[in-house]
Amino acid sequence: MSCEPLDERVQTLKGTVTAAFERVYGGQPQLIVVSPGRVNVIGEHTDYNDGFVLPAAIDRHVVIGLRPRVDGRVRVHAADFDDTATFALDSLTRTEQQSWANYIKGVAWALQQEGYALQGFDAALASDVPVASGLSSSAALEVGFAFAFQTLSGFELDGVKRALLCQKAENQFVGMNCGIMDQYIVSLGKAGHVLLIDCRSLGYELAPLPAGVSLVICNTRKKRGLLDSEYNTRRAECERGAATLGVKALRDVTPAQLEARKGELDPVTYRRCRHVVTEDARTLEAVAAMRAGDLQRLGELMNASHVSLRDDYQVSCFELDVMVEAAWQQPGVYGARMTGGGFGGCAVALVADEHAAAYAAQVAPIYRRETGIEGEIYICRADDGVHAF
Repeated sequence: MSCEPLDERVQTLKGTVTAAFERVYGGQPQLIVVSPGRVNVIGEHTDYNDGFVLPAAIDRHVVIGLRPRVDGRVRVHAADFDDTATFALDSLTRTEQQSWANYIKGVAWALQQEGYALQGFDAALASDVPVASGLSSSAALEVGFAFAFQTLSGFELDGVKRALLCQKAENQFVGMNCGIMDQYIVSLGKAGHVLLIDCRSLGYELAPLPAGVSLVICNTRKKRGLLDSEYNTRRAECERGAATLGVKALRDVTPAQLEARKGELDPVTYRRCRHVVTEDARTLEAVAAMRAGDLQRLGELMNASHVSLRDDYQVSCFELDVMVEAAWQQPGVYGARMTGGGFGGCAVALVADEHAAAYAAQVAPIYRRETGIEGEIYICRADDGVHAF
């Protein structure tokens, strides 16, 4: 658990990056880029149903130090595991070795596909976004380097286009079929706010997270072994439900309409549809609750989201349920739910600031006792999207 103030954490990462840069390249970086991780507050498994999601950028970051070079080459040193990748901008190929560098190459590829002339650079990076935890370290890396390329190469790129090109890089170069949420929030996030994203229109709006609460993220540290196969199954079940109901996507169905036509669906498909349809409604209501400063209602919606993901969508697991149920018992907790694809990864809780440290101290031993796993707890705030430091 870390409660270190945001500026101190970024300063620590900057110090690591600067020291690594001096050691590997000599001299100082000329640009420092800060790119956040993210957590989805509510709106799970709605994205591929053309629905709504509500993520926040969080104060865990990838920090990148850069200095331009003139030979069309890129060198990137990852300080966290002491590895350096080198590639030419006119010869971008995906490799199995140094797979982390494919995200950076993919961004360069997508930008050049769009016609942007890129400046090469030397770079060093360090991160405190936990890898493989569902907090989107990959999008933080992609968007951070897209921002670096545009800044050093001298072209304008708005936040939406930057996000879309980073998604293209991950889909078509890296080979991961992600949605748009991660790149959008890392590119467009604002401190103290969440971002409502319409996954059909790609429209978005900021909504204020009420003051006085922390987003406490609880990493189960359970490997998400079922995620890929079950994800494909859930998508197929949702598509079957939408086809039966005669709509383009489940986003087009209201809870009342679904109940009226329940008899046309088999029981499993109905439950999958019920999660998606009610989760879209909860996500929109969550924005209204935030705008009204109604933390009680926001927490109730988060709790209902977890129950729906556990019972109707069946993507939770024992470890996530233990973490969430322990959260529900703690003072100062408005609500808690699993977040991300499921079968492991993280839970997120909305906790009054004055109770956040005690929450972490209580939940961690309960989780360890019940599961035998040493979980990790991060007390976070909603932070700005990618920016120069």
